[in-house]
Amino acid sequence: MVQISLNQYSVNASKCPADQSKQETTDLACKGLVLEVRKSGGKTYYLRYTNDRGKQRQYRIGDGSVLTLIQARSKCRSTLNQIANGQDPCELKAQTRAAPTFATFIDEQYLPYVKSYKRSWVTDVSLLKNHILPRFGKRYMDEITRQDIVKMHSERKAAGAAAGSANRLLIMMRYVFNLALKWELPGVSVNPCKGIPLMEENNKMERYLSVEEAERLYGAVCQSENTSLKFIVPMLILTGARKREVLDASWEDFDLVRRAWRIPISKSGKARHVPLSDGALALLQTMPRKFDCKWAFANPKTDKPYVSIFCAWDTARTSAGLADVRMHDLRHSFASLLINSGRTLYEVQHILGHTQVKTTQRYAHLSHDTLLAAANAASLAVGAVMLPAVQPTSLATGCT
Repeated sequence: MVQISLNQYSVNASKCPADQSKQETTDLACKGLVLEVRKSGGKTYYLRYTNDRGKQRQYRIGDGSVLTLIQARSKCRSTLNQIANGQDPCELKAQTRAAPTFATFIDEQYLPYVKSYKRSWVTDVSLLKNHILPRFGKRYMDEITRQDIVKMHSERKAAGAAAGSANRLLIMMRYVFNLALKWELPGVSVNPCKGIPLMEENNKMERYLSVEEAERLYGAVCQSENTSLKFIVPMLILTGARKREVLDASWEDFDLVRRAWRIPISKSGKARHVPLSDGALALLQTMPRKFDCKWAFANPKTDKPYVSIFCAWDTARTSAGLADVRMHDLRHSFASLLINSGRTLYEVQHILGHTQVKTTQRYAHLSHDTLLAAANAASLAVGAVMLPAVQPTSLATGCT
């Protein structure tokens, strides 16, 4: 190895000896800078340094035919300053190279993980396939920026999608990068979705059954050709459970003595317990049961859980004049009935199995009568002192 103080002339004139494949020259004017000249004529600047573990490393500064000596020395000193601050450039480079593409991370780590616990993982696959992978699939995880996420979010809305649809993409990307950070994925040091606000959603449907509508619906399901519907629909209303939770319920999940229903796998992937009211208990006790069938609401033709009951449900709700009522609205109605009966959001949250109270607040619908009674409470508290003298006839005629 040659050791001299390099100058631009010596760099330009340097050649590899004919009997060697390469020659290295150490620049005495800049600590660690090495010029490699190869037999092919190629030239490369390197920095040789010792890391914190005492190991000698070699870091590529740049192409000697592109960088001038002054530029190479400047980059070398800048890198040495980086090393002095505890950052190993070779280690950072290795981490960058180890960062997988977005598609690879999704296929090898994300999907296997969510499939192990998330019942709605099929929805994730659909969002990924139709919207996210075509945009980010070939990009490396550390290349996806905050600007990329904002653009995806806004363009989805601009394409005519509802705010909720655009938000689902942002929520999924936020979760993907949170997992990458949690698993210490090479190259990923920040979540590019952090701080990006969700769009305001004003399209959430809120439909609640009145007592009279519930009676009409029950009469219709009792007339349904699907003989299981008259048990399934009341169970949904009386417990606030999700459709799939009822359809997949087995007899062993019900403890009639303790009046508790254990749902082994809920939407969150965890087991939850639902108290059985007098109505729910009476319903279960009057239901026909096959001792060789473990499922409580099984299809009598197959003795297995229903795959779908939409056709029977649609016929029943239409005949009851409630074509706009969705099956999930029965869960809404259950929550509304609890709130209007004076139960707290905390109680409703735990019965419905929500992990966050803000989810329960969506269902906390108060009937007009309940709100009117609350408003009248102010009048009763103030008394007649603040009330104007109004003649009974003036209300009828509209005169003052």
